[in-house]
Parts: sequence; C-alpha cells; structure tokens
Amino acid sequence: MKSWNQPEVPRLPGAGEVPRVWNTASGSLVDATPDGTARLYVCGITPYDTTHLGHAATYLAFDTLVRLWRDAGFTVEYVQNSTDVDDPLLQRARETGVDWRELAAEQTELFRRDMEALRVIPPDHYVAVTERIAQVADAVERLLESGAAYVVENDVYFDIAAASSTLWQLGAESRYDRETMLRYSAERGGDPQRPGKRDPLDPLLWRAERPGEPSWPSPLGPGRPGWHIECAVIAEEFLSPPLTVNGGGGDLIFPHHEFSAGHAAALTGVPLASAFVHTGMVAYHGEKMSKSLGNLVRVSELRADNGDARAIRLVVLAQHYRSDWEYTEELLAHARHRLEVWAHWATRVTGAEHPDAPTVLTSAMRAAMADDLHTDTALEIVDSAVASGRAPERGDLDAIDALLGIRL
Repeated sequence: MKSWNQPEVPRLPGAGEVPRVWNTASGSLVDATPDGTARLYVCGITPYDTTHLGHAATYLAFDTLVRLWRDAGFTVEYVQNSTDVDDPLLQRARETGVDWRELAAEQTELFRRDMEALRVIPPDHYVAVTERIAQVADAVERLLESGAAYVVENDVYFDIAAASSTLWQLGAESRYDRETMLRYSAERGGDPQRPGKRDPLDPLLWRAERPGEPSWPSPLGPGRPGWHIECAVIAEEFLSPPLTVNGGGGDLIFPHHEFSAGHAAALTGVPLASAFVHTGMVAYHGEKMSKSLGNLVRVSELRADNGDARAIRLVVLAQHYRSDWEYTEELLAHARHRLEVWAHWATRVTGAEHPDAPTVLTSAMRAAMADDLHTDTALEIVDSAVASGRAPERGDLDAIDALLGIRL
C-alpha cells in the first residue's frame, strides 16, 4: 500500500544525542539505542473516522523519534500497518451503507493527506492487513503446529500458557494484574466469556467465516485474521525482531501490544522489541477522545477552519507525548499566536545558508528532545530565543524545521 510524500528535512551540523524514551515494559527511561539501524514499528489506524487529534498525537510522537534518530546519525527502518478489515470498520460500513472496502480506502486516503499536511515522516513500509492475509494464515498454522494455538469451533486461539517462556510471560509488557487484563480484554475487542477457551484471556488468531462478513480462503478454512497477530506478522516480515521500539497509543498496551509481543516471541524465538513506547490519551469536553463516544476533533476539519497545519502540529508538540491532555479551542488559538510570533521573528534571519556548527538554540533543543522527547520544552526554548530580541541564525530555523517539523 502506498504511503504519503516525504517532507524535506534539513540536515543539521554535528549530531544529536541518542534519544531516551519511557519503556512501558520496564517502567523506566531507557536509551533507544539502535543496533546499527533503528527499527520502529508503530501500530496504524483502523480506517474509519480518521484522523482525529488522538491519532495525530501518536504519529507526531513517533515522527519526533524518527527525526531524533536521523539527527543522531542513524538509519531508520519504519513500518506502520493499517487494520483495514476489523469489526469496528465492518460495523461502520453496515451503519452507513457503504462497502467496507470503499470506506477503508476513503479514510486511508484522508489519513494520508492529514499526515502529509502535518509533515509527518512516512513509514518506509505502509502495510494493509488485507495485503498479508496469506502470511497471517501461515503464521497461525505455525502456532498450531508448535502447540501454541488451538481451535474452538473453527476459530483459532493463542494458548497463553503453552506460549509462556523466558522470552514472553503474560503481563511482562503491560505490567497489569489479571483483573485489569480481564476488564480491558472485554472493553477492547476480546471475548473473555466465550465457552471453550482454555483461558478467558486467550486472544483470537483466526476468525472463521461468518455470514455477511469478508473472508479469505486459507489452509485454516475461510476466515480473516485476528487483531494482534497481524502486527506480529508484519513486524517479522519487514523488520526482523527484536525491534528497537514498538509504539502506539496507550490504549494499545493491553491487549494489543501484550499479545503481539507474545505471538512474535512464539513465532520467531526472539523478543518482539527492546522497548515498548506509548503515547498519552487526548480528551475533549472532559472525555477521552474516541470513535465510540463521537467526541472527535478531526485534523481535516481543523485544517479546513485554520488553513495552516503548522498550528495543529504546535498544539500537539506543546504536550509531552506520554501525558494525557485535553484539547481546547484556546490551545489552538495559542498555537496560532505562537506561530505568528515565530514567523515574524524568522523574517530577520541572518547567517550562512549552510552553517558549519550547530547553533546554541540547536544544541539546547537537541538536549531537551533527547530527554524523553520533550517537544514541550523545545517549544519553550524557541519562545525564549524569540523573546530575547536577537535575530535568528539560519541554523536556528533549520533546527526548528528538522527537529520540530515547523518550517518558518
């Protein structure tokens, strides 16, 4: 599946630091040090009701990580999936009377346009699950053959107990207790009450064909993939675990990332990732922004109202990536004002077109952002430089562009 166009990113003199990020699995800050190449997998959208600010916050966080890795001199291999067949998408298609494939294609194209407008660096491989049905079926067969999966009425489930090993144990990634896991499983697409399962938490690997639902032929029988297995398979094919970082929104910690890690370990014999990194939740009108509640602030609508996606980017970058926050119109107004002040400051630019050494501002921004991706601090550093009254150097504007994605 095609991605979106790459933004032009200036090359800065010198090199930034290896970024530190919060690893959910260890509950601590860790150096995101690549082993040669930085390998990043970020879970993508289910393409309906896109792109809201929660999506934007997640993909801008990992855009920041990619920019910092590149600035530190590393090659980055970045993969993102699209869950373009799943229960919520099919439900929305039925409700609206639109073919599910048309809905997925329309919303995916809108997502691409939003990401491009926000100057998000695209993944090297943007992979739809419908493009990898055969690979998923093969992986499920391998899990059945190894004893890590079993069949319940033609559906195939992952056997948590059989798959447990020194590489993966239930709870190792999320650090949740069983009661919390059971609650989230029921809330987030699992079926803990289904009879016949060996453990209520065992996740679905392959859903046998149901009347009125899309399905594909396979040695497992006609059907379609479960949710978590798709990311394990795509990560194995395109990135070869262990990944440097596996990322996504905080609502993916369990069950999605927990079981993607378990599937990957059972399939490959190595851990899925060195670090699991998650973004905070975005609220609106006092509630977590979600498709089910309908309290979405869509990037496309903000773009249509505002006309300058840089202000939307600044709204998001003003928040720390793993903090929960609430969107307000005041935040957007502040971002527009900030952008206006910065743009006026940029008209006074001096210095060489291609500076030989990093500016003071560049070094300060690099240090702030390498420390757990603190874009909020980096914005304040730029604010201070603007307020100082001194004219910006060309290297300052390049750094704001390269590290924050804001071209002045």
